[in-house]
Amino acid sequence: MSEGPLIVQSDKTALLEVNHPAASDARHDLAIFAELERAPEHIHTYRITKLGLWNARAAGHDSDYVLGVLDKYAKFAIPSSVRVDIQETMDRYGKLVIRRDPEGQLLLTCSSPAILLEASRGAKIAALLGSRLSEDTFEVLPFARGALKQELLKLGWPAEDLAGYTPGTPHEIALAENGWSIRDYQSNAVSKFWEGGSGVVVLPCGAGKTIVGAAAMAKAKTNTLILVTNTVAARQWRAELLKRTTLTEEEIGEYSGSVKQVKPVTIASYQILTAKRKGEYAHLELLNAKDWGLVIYDEVHLLPAPIFKMTADLQARRRLGLTATLVREDGKEGDVFSLIGPKRFDAPWKEIESEGYIAPAECFEIRVDLPEDERLNYAIAEQDERYRLAATSKVKIPVIQKLLQRHLGEPTLIIGQYLDQIDEVATLLGVPKITGETPVNERERLFQAFREGSEPTLVVSKVANFSVDLPEASVAIQISGSYGSRQEEAQRLGRLLRPKADGRTASFYTLIARDTVDQDFAQNRQRFLAEQGYSYKILDVSSI
Repeated sequence: MSEGPLIVQSDKTALLEVNHPAASDARHDLAIFAELERAPEHIHTYRITKLGLWNARAAGHDSDYVLGVLDKYAKFAIPSSVRVDIQETMDRYGKLVIRRDPEGQLLLTCSSPAILLEASRGAKIAALLGSRLSEDTFEVLPFARGALKQELLKLGWPAEDLAGYTPGTPHEIALAENGWSIRDYQSNAVSKFWEGGSGVVVLPCGAGKTIVGAAAMAKAKTNTLILVTNTVAARQWRAELLKRTTLTEEEIGEYSGSVKQVKPVTIASYQILTAKRKGEYAHLELLNAKDWGLVIYDEVHLLPAPIFKMTADLQARRRLGLTATLVREDGKEGDVFSLIGPKRFDAPWKEIESEGYIAPAECFEIRVDLPEDERLNYAIAEQDERYRLAATSKVKIPVIQKLLQRHLGEPTLIIGQYLDQIDEVATLLGVPKITGETPVNERERLFQAFREGSEPTLVVSKVANFSVDLPEASVAIQISGSYGSRQEEAQRLGRLLRPKADGRTASFYTLIARDTVDQDFAQNRQRFLAEQGYSYKILDVSSI
């Protein structure tokens, strides 16, 4: 028995004592291979999952490392069943290997004929394989590289893909030497990605994921397709590439609803690729319009399901996913692992904050009581309507006004989910709003006015959750959200994490209707940020 902060249980959960002196270090190390499931005040519950262990293995950590972390922090001996399961699970990664022979034929190989036979007997996998060449080698059908990795992962035998990548059409790209330099963690992220061939880099919002993308492009020196969340994000990528690299305007194309440019570096939105005409994806030709040597997926945790199917056919291209969190509310983390690639680099938020590269932030939860008439409406409402009623309560508006007064003059975002609530708040406060219905040019004008300080407050919908660069934003007031979405919570806090010119701490407020599903969902939303070391202080309305 030791004095560590962790209790590892036989069901592969790990209980972390939050107030223990070593809890912060333990949280940092656990995040490499375990997922936070619950985060109440005193004890946080982590779960050690197969996918978490395989991501850690792909990032260069073996079972000795994982068990070493658990032994270091555990209060009691690790159950022997857990030790064996971790060793065996991590050993499964890479037992099966996809490679090419000298003639370019894809092969599936394994040092264990029994494992190979087990894998090949499944109907879905057998349909992706050609002839058996030897007891340890099968041919893989030319189109099947991505689908095979998906099916092997489901079977519990994640394959290591060593089949290599097409270099694409060469195109000279270098980082610009104009008074800035790449940070060590950004350079390290690019190196880890390049060594692995394809995969995901996880960095906090504001930590320079775009620069990681630019540096990967400078490493690849090839035609590059960049997929982003929306047109505003596309234009921000374009501006950043023009600033950070030797690329010129003539070399960068935008492929969106309004513009269809295909150039050596082309930036397209997920929406345009998933747009259908007469039941068919109308813009799939973009994927083969150039001989791409690199495909970059921005905000990979938001990748729409149809893009996964398209990506299954792009396995010969290097693929870089960029995100602040691998959490997906649709449970498709396995598809990210199989088709984009495993996690290659992950920098904890608090670690980047301690180095001064993202702003420190304080998180607050303010609970308000529903008035009696709203409480009665809530009580008789159907279950699927209750969250809307609680989240959009008018009792939140005076609290918003108090917070604006408390942070008078600070650049503030008021963030909501429901358009009628956003309309009402914007009208009552007399401040501009930005929603999905706001034209792109008007969005850009308002965001620029916010950056310059002429519009100190904006009311925004989920269109501002991601890929919007608002470096001076220092206050966010979250009035409603996408139910219990952890990824959205991370993205919204991320709007505040650019370092401030005066070094001030950012403030992230969430307004919650007490004793409703609004409060229940908030606890789930906060899980990812708790995993990163952020805690929420509960404030009473009277203390504002």
